[in-house]
Amino acid sequence: MDNDNDGIALLEPRHRPAAGPSKHHDPDDSDDEYDERRTASCCVRVNNLCAFLLPIAMVFFAIASVLFLALPSTQLRVPTIRSSSSTSGSHRDTDRQLSSPLAFRPDGTFQISIFEDLHFGENAWDAWGPQQDIHSVRVINTVLDAEPDTGLVVLNGDLITGENTFRENSSLYIDQIVAPLVAHNLPWASTYGNHDSDYNISRLALLAREAAYPNARTTRMVFNDDAGVTNYFLPVYPSDCKLESSCTPDLILWFFDSRGGFKYQERNPTTGRRVGQPDWVDTSVVDWFTQTNAVLTQRAGGKAIPSLGFVHIPTEASRALQQNRTGGIDSRRNPGINQDIPVSQQGQGWCADGRNDGTCAYGRQDVPFMQAITTTPGFMALFSGHDHGDTWCAKWDGLLPGMTVKGNGVNLCFGQHSGYGGYGSWMRGARQVVVTKKNLKKLVVDTYIRLESGKVVGAVSLNATYGKDGYPITPDDRSRCSTCIY
Repeated sequence: MDNDNDGIALLEPRHRPAAGPSKHHDPDDSDDEYDERRTASCCVRVNNLCAFLLPIAMVFFAIASVLFLALPSTQLRVPTIRSSSSTSGSHRDTDRQLSSPLAFRPDGTFQISIFEDLHFGENAWDAWGPQQDIHSVRVINTVLDAEPDTGLVVLNGDLITGENTFRENSSLYIDQIVAPLVAHNLPWASTYGNHDSDYNISRLALLAREAAYPNARTTRMVFNDDAGVTNYFLPVYPSDCKLESSCTPDLILWFFDSRGGFKYQERNPTTGRRVGQPDWVDTSVVDWFTQTNAVLTQRAGGKAIPSLGFVHIPTEASRALQQNRTGGIDSRRNPGINQDIPVSQQGQGWCADGRNDGTCAYGRQDVPFMQAITTTPGFMALFSGHDHGDTWCAKWDGLLPGMTVKGNGVNLCFGQHSGYGGYGSWMRGARQVVVTKKNLKKLVVDTYIRLESGKVVGAVSLNATYGKDGYPITPDDRSRCSTCIY
């Protein structure tokens, strides 16, 4: 997560405390100090060869990965996809190509596995950095093996810890991240987070790297330079749809880029510091969303199509539900970890006039986005990451204290910290979202979290009585990188 202010070091790469990087940055940490520590750490440990050898190694890995995936290419494009009755975790059976439109299963279900805050690429010059990534790959494989009915994987931001990367190899971490998805013959769709943009890492480069895989559904539909990259939608069709142009989707999945981080290869000409990016969904994206949704509704004969949304940084509404609502987040009515307090929302640290100088707590720039999702018929839930220590869902209903936007019953959910990179030792895992055609008629979805231990926690039904019903309390389980020596 982290509040990305200009000139603030996001991670101390020379060492890492046992509990992981701090949630907040040191406001006195300049870019020059950051670069000096980063360079010193790397050079001392690998005798000045780190910056030369690491890109070569990553390029070699990428070439090997591409060669592996290309032999034979038909196996990648026309996979055998395992049915729900299969006990094998490596293949799935279907007659659909991965490049085909998303569709419900014949039994009327569609399942999404959400991985977020993977934070690959931390301290590649230290032994513990690559070990973290190995453990993160294991988490993805373990969860997908346990969830054979997954129809789509969502990578919901902070795929990479961009401030730790080198320009020559930063996008190549995509190959390592998606390898388990390719092995499981699954399509995926990404949003990018604040750590996916920095001086040495570009959102556009990440998108181009993903586009090399037929499995990838990540795309770009808003081309305003200030809008970010991962703004798009994916329709999910009935199982018997033969030609998408003649079918009405049963479900729409919306992906929003909350931006943040720093601009690629840009420095302030006066200070020499990195140039920060706004960390909220841009108004041009909000306009695109409302206009596109209106067109989709019109094509559906004026009937609202049920929809879900994905964005990395949560809105102010999530913070208000946690902080301002009477009772806050109840451990039985909103099961999940609730330890990132307060929620770090879009617009955090920005002023209403666009200044990002540390003098303001919150600039309200996410108000247009919140207004859009609360006035869109059929919009059932918004799933966020960013706060590693929050894993709950809450129904936003009514006007909360301190808010100007009134909730309409939309559900706001966090996922589970999935990667061994990033701060926190909460048990890694992935939120599962199960949509059935039967429940869609009532605008209801079911969700739970599959932990790397195999345990299921936080299983709830986001129905009309969610927030009133009681559920088992989610235990505060922890996990650690057993092969990482920090």
